[in-house]
Amino acid sequence: MHTLIVTSHPNPDALTHAVARHIAEGITSTAAGATAELADLSAEGFDPRFNQDDMQGHQRLAPFPADVLAEQARLDRTTALVLVFPVYWWSMPALMKGWIDRVFSNGWAYDDSSGQGVVKKLGHLSIHLVGLGGADQRTWQKRGYTDAMKTQIETGIFDYCGAPVLSSTLLLETDNGDAHAHLQTAHALGQRIATLPGAAAH
Repeated sequence: MHTLIVTSHPNPDALTHAVARHIAEGITSTAAGATAELADLSAEGFDPRFNQDDMQGHQRLAPFPADVLAEQARLDRTTALVLVFPVYWWSMPALMKGWIDRVFSNGWAYDDSSGQGVVKKLGHLSIHLVGLGGADQRTWQKRGYTDAMKTQIETGIFDYCGAPVLSSTLLLETDNGDAHAHLQTAHALGQRIATLPGAAAH
């Protein structure tokens, strides 16, 4: 089992990165032979801008750019993908969204060229979402933000590609809450990821 944990936060000392590390530790300490790779999009300098070369690839007129192909190859080696991100304006940061825009491309994540509807191509990749938000649970429920994020991310992105979302976790009140409790939750999540049915298959 190999898990790719992708983060998007400009501060390497942020709670977002600590949560990602604790998830990785939970995975590798639980399942024999399990590995976890941390991908810090900010530190790696990934360019999130969907450009003309990406459009050419989307339209099957040219190969995709090298950085996109490298990310797809990294995901091809992956059993589970964990996205860990601060919630900006009730969604993921632009850097992570741009990573998805460019990497989850037509022909690799899905195929809409058959004339028979969309072919979903990522059924082998299980997804886990971890969002860190400053608001409290009451605010999320009152405004319907939980359902909104579920619709746009779980359904709008991953269901479209056939990648099952096996868990979705919100760590809230991160500005004023107990960071230690969030890190404990992250470690426990890593343990659960490592023991899910089918986790060792890939």
